[in-house]
Amino acid sequence: MPPLKIMPKKKHLSAGRVPLILFLCQMIGALDVPLDPKLLDDLVQPPTITQQSPKDYIVDPRENIVIQCEAKGKPPPSFSWTRNGTHFDIDKDPLVTMKPGSGTLVINIITEGKAETYEGVYQCTARNERGAAVSNNIVVRPSRSPLWTKERLEPITLRNGQSLVLPCRPPIGLPPAIIFWMDNSFQRLPQSERVSQGLNGDLYFSNVLPEDTREDYICYARFNHTQTIQQKQPISLKVISVDELNDTIAANLSDTEFYGAKPSKERPPTFLTPEGNESLKEELRGNVLSLECIAEGLPTPIIYWIKEDGTLPVNRTFYRNFKKTLQITQVTEADSGNYQCIAKNPLGAVHHTIAVTVKAAPYWIAAPQNLVLSPGENGTLICRANGNPKPRIAWLTNGVPIEIAPEDPSRKIDGDTIIFSNVQERLSAVYQCNASNEYGYLLANAFVNVLAEPPRILTSANILYQVIANRPAFLDCAFFGSPLPTIEWFKGTKGSALHEDIYVLHDNGTLEIPVAQKDSTGTYTCVARNKLGMAKNEVHLEIKDPTKIIKQPEHAVVQRGSKVSFECKVKHDHTLIPTIVWLKDHGELPNEERFSVDKDHLVVTDVSDDDGGTYTCAANTTLDRVSASAVLRVVAPTPTPAPIYDVPNPPFDLELTNQLDKSVQLTWTPGDDNNSPITKFIIEYEDAMHEAGVWHHQAEVSGTQTTAQLKLSPYVNYSFRVMAENNIGRSVPSEASEQYLTKAAEPDQNPTAVEGLGTEPDNLVITWKPLNGFESNGPGLQYKVSWRQKDGDDEWTSVVVANVSKYIVSGTPTFVPYLIKVQALNDVGFAPEPAVVMGHSGEDLPMVAPGNVRVNVVNSTLAEVHWDPVPLKSVRGHLQGYRIYYWKVQSSSKRNRRHIEKKILTFQGSKTHGMLPGLQPYSHYFLNVRVVNGKGEGPASSDRGFHTPEGVPSAPSSLKIVNPTLDSLTLEWDPPSHPNGVLTEYTLKYQPINSTHELGPLVDLKIPANKTRWTLKNLNFSTRYKFYFYAQTSVGSGSQITEEAITTVDEGKMAMASRQVDIATQGWFIGLMCAVALLILILLIVCFVRRNKGGKYPVKEKEDAHADPEIQPMKEDDGTFGEYSDAEDHKPLKKGSRTPSDRTVKKEDSDDSLVDYGEGVNGQFNEDGSFIGQYSGKKEKEPAEGNESSEAPSPVNAMNSFV
Repeated sequence: MPPLKIMPKKKHLSAGRVPLILFLCQMIGALDVPLDPKLLDDLVQPPTITQQSPKDYIVDPRENIVIQCEAKGKPPPSFSWTRNGTHFDIDKDPLVTMKPGSGTLVINIITEGKAETYEGVYQCTARNERGAAVSNNIVVRPSRSPLWTKERLEPITLRNGQSLVLPCRPPIGLPPAIIFWMDNSFQRLPQSERVSQGLNGDLYFSNVLPEDTREDYICYARFNHTQTIQQKQPISLKVISVDELNDTIAANLSDTEFYGAKPSKERPPTFLTPEGNESLKEELRGNVLSLECIAEGLPTPIIYWIKEDGTLPVNRTFYRNFKKTLQITQVTEADSGNYQCIAKNPLGAVHHTIAVTVKAAPYWIAAPQNLVLSPGENGTLICRANGNPKPRIAWLTNGVPIEIAPEDPSRKIDGDTIIFSNVQERLSAVYQCNASNEYGYLLANAFVNVLAEPPRILTSANILYQVIANRPAFLDCAFFGSPLPTIEWFKGTKGSALHEDIYVLHDNGTLEIPVAQKDSTGTYTCVARNKLGMAKNEVHLEIKDPTKIIKQPEHAVVQRGSKVSFECKVKHDHTLIPTIVWLKDHGELPNEERFSVDKDHLVVTDVSDDDGGTYTCAANTTLDRVSASAVLRVVAPTPTPAPIYDVPNPPFDLELTNQLDKSVQLTWTPGDDNNSPITKFIIEYEDAMHEAGVWHHQAEVSGTQTTAQLKLSPYVNYSFRVMAENNIGRSVPSEASEQYLTKAAEPDQNPTAVEGLGTEPDNLVITWKPLNGFESNGPGLQYKVSWRQKDGDDEWTSVVVANVSKYIVSGTPTFVPYLIKVQALNDVGFAPEPAVVMGHSGEDLPMVAPGNVRVNVVNSTLAEVHWDPVPLKSVRGHLQGYRIYYWKVQSSSKRNRRHIEKKILTFQGSKTHGMLPGLQPYSHYFLNVRVVNGKGEGPASSDRGFHTPEGVPSAPSSLKIVNPTLDSLTLEWDPPSHPNGVLTEYTLKYQPINSTHELGPLVDLKIPANKTRWTLKNLNFSTRYKFYFYAQTSVGSGSQITEEAITTVDEGKMAMASRQVDIATQGWFIGLMCAVALLILILLIVCFVRRNKGGKYPVKEKEDAHADPEIQPMKEDDGTFGEYSDAEDHKPLKKGSRTPSDRTVKKEDSDDSLVDYGEGVNGQFNEDGSFIGQYSGKKEKEPAEGNESSEAPSPVNAMNSFV
């Protein structure tokens, strides 16, 4: 189905600062023609319902009835209504009016009339020349809040401990009332595990107590819609104790008749609601499933919930009303099953099973979407819904059942799909899809609008985008048209269309340049085309240099009262004006004259302690922001003479006093603070009994204290030491104090990291982190290890062990939850009661293989596998996931040569589907699925086979040229090693290459797939040819292989060349060449001698004798010359610069370089070093762009050029 051809205009955002906001993509479906009068006055649109009242519309009878119906369209639609299936003529009812420009009805019942008169089913129709849209059936009903019927309620008298149900039975209102129990003072009655309100509003007592006696148990019903509360007659309850009951009996009976009342005995639980052992519950998908079990018994029972054939959903399960109500939100069909509530007290337990069935009103799988087509195009409307039972799909057009609507030859109905072909403009209409079952219905409107519009570009012309270099740039081109226009982008006036190798072309017309460079600057043109015309728009892009801080502020440590300066130099694009802001601790600078900002500096005078902190220099432009920070630390001023600032000297004279069992007082004398006040003392301790030589942190006190009260642990041989600290640093430790041994005591903590994990199917390994000697609090440290099954009624089993951190329980059932606790004890006593943790006995291999394995082949290299999960009980361990084994079926010959390689993919958790990537096209595979727990894999499912479709082939295995002749070459090749399908043909392309490496015209040749040899005739003699060869399947072309070859040389030219060589071997010719060489050598020697003599003259000798300090002889280290060179030495060098003066590079003979294939102009790769420099195939005379020599002209360079 073609998408809508409309792109909305968006507000321009600077591409340099704001990431791309994908405003409205070319979506398939529900997009509307934007009713912009400036651009789209001539476009029409069928009606669309935009607002309507709910399907079940309960109104307040004390207010006017407002039934909403709003719609849009062009031209604006008119509105009409039906009531109870017949036309509703609002003109005949003076109480009914319709809002202007709207279909909303207002029924005036405040002044006169009754809401009940207008109760019924309403439906709104919005119509214009392009079609008619209809609303849902809106059922209008007035709310009702009836009174309780008069009744006489007898007082209730019960014996202590009996159960009781106080009925509420509220009147039936619309909507249903909210029930709560209160007393005469409008205070809510307290509820608990013993007393609680049921879902039906009744008040349940598991057992009554004397404090339940009262005369004002009142049930209230609140009707929210009318904001009214109705009250039931108060109920009186009196609970009589056994003593009171015996006194009453004794006063009314003779001695011979008196037997006496007995107290209520404790009893096991029974259910007050629901009744019996089983019940049924039905709920709709998406609702909240509420299950309730309330039990009576003495003592008060506790309620537990389980799902018999699965686990309760973790994130959707909630317990209400003291766990008597189980709620599951957003219930689905998967929540169907048997739920069991268990009521327990010390005398027994009772169970009730609730069979839950989840039905579903219709819900959308794919609702029909608006469709905009151009004349002659095809499209489809799809209406797919699901439900339980399966909903029935019915189509209407313009509100009329499609079976009785006028015939339309362009449409064909196929169940939940309407197929349109070769549509015409007069066939625009609104279609309705109705999906219904016994639990409800869905109604959706979708129009088919046939438009013929040439392209229009909505983005404003000549927008200027400014972007920082090396950041992405986004150039907008919002468009619309029908048929859907194609979008192309061009750079400059004569540039070719931009392609996605460097650029990203988004469906909404936006052009993305992922990494904008300086050469990205320029004018870009967006062109939109369809068969009705073309539109274009130009935008401009400027790339700016990023803002950089080239001189960052440096950290500083200064004395109070001095001055500090921070420097921050910024480099920025010359067209952007940066704003430099200084911050202190990420906030504004203090508003004081001591802080001054001058160009690149921040100066702070008369520094105080409060000035310490982090100072940040932030440079902002309209496109970017950079910042750098430095920390200022303020120290005490240097006294006169300048003192030495250092860490303090260590404290001394440590003394222990007030020695108690769990505390001691430590006193010391501070050392010299070395001109920086001591800020704190750090106290450490050593346990000579358990960890001799290891010091631990004990406490810290302020620098003004010299005494500390220290808390101690039992059974530790303490020694203490003290360190002093100031702003400079920390002193060395003091000498250790005398030792002090505290008394033993029972442990005050238990082992941590307690775990229970089986290593075999029949054991449970309990481990823990043992206490260290310091934590033992006394001699004889041991551990009491206790365990019992979590779901059983067994007593705790315990064992006491010492000097271990593990205990193995043998003979356990497989993978059963256990409750575990480990308690520390020593010779003095036990630690506090430990926390209980849960563990599991050992796992065993899973028993069941996953079932119903299905394979969906996505493409030639990817398949999706689905399977049904195994029952959790069969996993016999922690479910770790599912593992897929899959392998390719080899041919019989290949299978004999090597073993079939099976590949494995593991999917974590309870996933029931997964993807198999990297498959071989046109191959047959088998797979099976296994469940995995901590022990290993379960049995494999049955092998499931599937085929992958064809793909493109790999390159031919080899290509060689044999039997070259004067005008022909023979090519031989081997088929592709991976044909990935059935080869249909080969394609051979070739072209000549001349002596300057220029390529000639390209010849394209098709060769049958069964050939492995081909002869090319009528070629040029002595010519190099380049060949490109690849195979094809029905899917497409594969990778190519290239080769070069030369036809043989013409024999006539060979003979001529041979005669020329013979002349060069004649004796007279050799002698003549030797004489010429000797003459040139003599001339060079004479010139050299004359040159040396010309360089020395009297003035020169004086200069040599009195050397000018500014003219020094050539140094070996820098290669400069002291003597003058001849004027010739200053002439331009022929090879001193290898790049022409206009800094352009002339293309030389060879085109075979990486410049033709890479992204850069000089054939270099990135910084990973995979390729540096020019491509080796390039001739030396071909220079690289921008690689001109940086050396100044010198005699050395001139000599090099001459040689």
